[in-house]
Amino acid sequence: MPLIDLIVMPHIKDLGGFKVGRLLPSSQKQMVGPFIFLDHMGPAHFEVGQGIDVRPHPHIGLSTVTYLFDGEIHHRDSLGSSQEITPGSVNWMIAGRGIAHSERTGLTERGHPHCAHGLQSWIALPKEYEETAPSFHHHDALTLPEFMLGDVSLKIITGRAYGYEAPVKVHSPLFYVDVKMPPQSRLTLPSEYRERSLFLITGKIKVGNTIIEENSMPVFSAGEDITIEAQTQSHLMLLGGDPLPEKRYIWWNFVSTSLDWIDQARIDWQEGRFDKIPGDEIDFIPAPERK
Repeated sequence: MPLIDLIVMPHIKDLGGFKVGRLLPSSQKQMVGPFIFLDHMGPAHFEVGQGIDVRPHPHIGLSTVTYLFDGEIHHRDSLGSSQEITPGSVNWMIAGRGIAHSERTGLTERGHPHCAHGLQSWIALPKEYEETAPSFHHHDALTLPEFMLGDVSLKIITGRAYGYEAPVKVHSPLFYVDVKMPPQSRLTLPSEYRERSLFLITGKIKVGNTIIEENSMPVFSAGEDITIEAQTQSHLMLLGGDPLPEKRYIWWNFVSTSLDWIDQARIDWQEGRFDKIPGDEIDFIPAPERK
């Protein structure tokens, strides 16, 4: 049996001033477990005065996590949350029935040349939680489980794997793990989840007879024992979980089991019914036209 179902390559998107590599959703694969969106941001280098400006925009039906390897981003949302995202920490935003947020480089970071590098992921909520109340939770890097398996360093970002569990509240079984592997080291993927993948940030790894190159995302066959062998010093993220039973629609920043809910959210945003973001009330991203 093949160990790898497919290998997803990123589609480059320009978000205005910096580029991201979009892995999910792709034409090859919409979701891996409940993960329905994955962007690799950077590494992007900014001069003094420059930075990231993701203007206020809405979400429904999902949870978001921006996980940084380098740089700082200031998160604000319509609940009144105001929190710096720093490397290794987790800002976990549950959109539920509706939330607006912005992510911008702060004034201090803009005061010197800097780099931004990280991953932005969306996790679809189970149908029974799609219209839950929105919430925001910050988890400092020191609160997330870090451990060694042989020579391999692991950190649980969300979910549960290898007997460890992050303090982040999730709504369905999943795993999201930051992994650093020295050359010639080996790591076996968690076997308890139906859908599993990884994203190779730097380095070169091997799975079975297949060499995996940087910036690619292999999606692994269900039920197979998957062992990763590092060919060089490698940095990767493991992700996946159990798939949700219902079909998910994704349009713009909205995820839902219902196209009607998505269309209503679009109208609500256009007509200003989402709550404003304290400290970032004026600017916003208009919704595109539905096609």
